[in-house]
Amino acid sequence: MRILAEAHFPELPDYYRGKVRDNYDLPDGRRIIISTDRLSAFDRILTCIPYKGQVLTQTARYWFDATRDICPNHVLDYPDPNVVIGKRLDILPVEIVVRGYLAGTTGTSILTLYKAGQRRMYGIELPDGMRDNQILPTPIITPTSKAFDGGHDEPLTPKQIVDNGLLTQAQWDTLSRYALALFARGQELAAERGLILADTKYEFGTDENGTILLADEIHTPDSSRYWIAESYPASFEAGRRPASFDKDFVRAWVAERCDPYKDEIPEIPQDLIEETSQVYIRAYEAITGNRFIADDSEISPEVRVHKNLAAYAAA
Repeated sequence: MRILAEAHFPELPDYYRGKVRDNYDLPDGRRIIISTDRLSAFDRILTCIPYKGQVLTQTARYWFDATRDICPNHVLDYPDPNVVIGKRLDILPVEIVVRGYLAGTTGTSILTLYKAGQRRMYGIELPDGMRDNQILPTPIITPTSKAFDGGHDEPLTPKQIVDNGLLTQAQWDTLSRYALALFARGQELAAERGLILADTKYEFGTDENGTILLADEIHTPDSSRYWIAESYPASFEAGRRPASFDKDFVRAWVAERCDPYKDEIPEIPQDLIEETSQVYIRAYEAITGNRFIADDSEISPEVRVHKNLAAYAAA
């Protein structure tokens, strides 16, 4: 099992452990972001999925490279398959989700709100008579407040964002222009791979000059909803969800067996973990068109990452 569960190296400065990423802030304004293989759900870590961190880092790398002409991003270097060195940014307090279809399951998704009878949401009016997973007349931005303190995200309109001082009008104009252009590029390249990019999440921040940069990840299996294009017409007509990279085996297995917010998590079967790993790998290959190259060397992923970050400890 090739698993990177932790990446805590004491000689690196300003360590911060996120749910799935381990981070270090260097004195010169760079940030080391290490994607581990931890799987987070129900506000806790459930298990680790082999190669998950590498898949997410390398999928984001593909898209950061493919969209660099649209929007500047935080990437400076990739010293390891699980690691990105980025500019340290002040993350903007608005999370951006761009949606091309009437889909979703969360409380802030447009399908959930639509089924509850709402037609005006996020400052946008949707027509009556739409069906689950129907394509929207045009892609829309559905911004929410970014809950840094563990609270719940709340839907916002562009007017609320500016009036409440979350962003200036100029920042909102730039951010929304970037988001729609990134989504259009994502849908275009996904279509070439036989996929539909139905919706996705973006995170932006500002650098020391106030310039807006794309941060975090872009168009990965964890931040985006992909459907298999050839499955869409028949699925839509039948009222079913189109085929997708269904990587939620572990979450579903746990939820069926306990209250995952309160109970002790039962031991998760190894075959379930391995199946989820294979889904991530297949998703990477389908999305990017590249073959996944696994690290099967004798040293552990943790030792490999540590070795590849040695130069930053001395910086």
